[in-house]
Amino acid sequence: MLADTLARQGYQVVEFGKETDLLVLNTCSVTENAEKDCRYAVRKTLRHSPHAFVAVTGCYAQTGATQLQKVPGIDLIVGTQFKMNLPDYLPSPANLRKQPEPELRHSRTIDREDFVLPGTAYSDSTRALLKIQDGCDFMCSFCLIPFARGRERSRTADDVLREARELAAHGYRELVLTGVNIGRYSHGGLGLLELLRELEAIPDVTRIRISSIEPTTVPTSLLEHMAASTKLCHYLHLPLQSGDDGILKAMNRRYDIQEYEELVEQARALMPDLGLGTDLMVGFPGEDEQAFANTVRTAERLPFSYFHVFSYSSRPGTAALRLEDRIQPAVIRQRSRTLAELSRAKTLTFYQQQIGRTVSVLFEQGERDGFRTGTTANFTRVAVAVESVSAGAMHDVTVTGIMDGLAYGHLVTPPDTRSYRPLL
Repeated sequence: MLADTLARQGYQVVEFGKETDLLVLNTCSVTENAEKDCRYAVRKTLRHSPHAFVAVTGCYAQTGATQLQKVPGIDLIVGTQFKMNLPDYLPSPANLRKQPEPELRHSRTIDREDFVLPGTAYSDSTRALLKIQDGCDFMCSFCLIPFARGRERSRTADDVLREARELAAHGYRELVLTGVNIGRYSHGGLGLLELLRELEAIPDVTRIRISSIEPTTVPTSLLEHMAASTKLCHYLHLPLQSGDDGILKAMNRRYDIQEYEELVEQARALMPDLGLGTDLMVGFPGEDEQAFANTVRTAERLPFSYFHVFSYSSRPGTAALRLEDRIQPAVIRQRSRTLAELSRAKTLTFYQQQIGRTVSVLFEQGERDGFRTGTTANFTRVAVAVESVSAGAMHDVTVTGIMDGLAYGHLVTPPDTRSYRPLL
């Protein structure tokens, strides 16, 4: 969205790592490593472009403004409240120059009102991200996001639909709905389900995918609609975090293992082809050997197609910071490896279940060893010979085999001639 605004002001986007006049860094603060990545990106840019104007925004700019003011080379720090107005705070392109100290645009108060966003979030991907919500009220004990992004609020429905139409008209075939806690979407009497129906009514929208969604915000009505819809992907990413009820309670999660499993069973009963992902956190304070074993057993038992594994990172201001029984880094690394290996095995099993099926694949840009890859509605990655498909096209593909973390297959439909026109 910021890139679109800047492009309309005369800037040209260059590849990261290339010489630049302006670096706009949209940061994360969910882990300490994410903050380190921010500081590294600043240093790396200034090595090849020492005169580049550096503007930092995003979550780290909100929660760590004081630390960022001490990082050499930063010229502008823009907190969450002012993030989308960042282009207004920049000097004109002709006057971009290093500042003696960073200008700070920051407020501890973040609006709770429903919002609109400027422009359209074009990208060079064949799938478009469509932000519908921001902020979170759930206050998990490990999570800094409520402090970084504020209380939950929703984007106005008219503005969501406006951008969706523009993205579809530009040739994007799949819209991925994003936000901090998108299951809590609510605006003008529309909840998430009602918004989905409005989006599905846009003729040029072929696919809609829900990104990560909290388990307690998925009602039966949403699952039933997903099962019956011809546009909404049979895909859920439901963060579990831990397979141990004691750890879930300490995390201030809003479900127990039985409730989570019942949701998964209901979803799978309605959609046997469901792609199911999750997040698992390793090393939360108090996670003893039994608690970790419970997580492993839960992850083995449930029909996940993959999971993301995260190491616990203590975050300032969160309730978990006061907990004792810290887990040693070496133990966290070993547990992370155990879960990562299990995830690879679960993915292989899920992909093997796709062999012999004919699935619709949206193909992406780039190639890999003579193959072009794409994704199915349930998020299986499929490869076919690169000369047989173009980026942005959708084809029916019969899956014939699995190798190197990919499903391989052959086309069973003629080429789709509708065009895809990336802006950037």
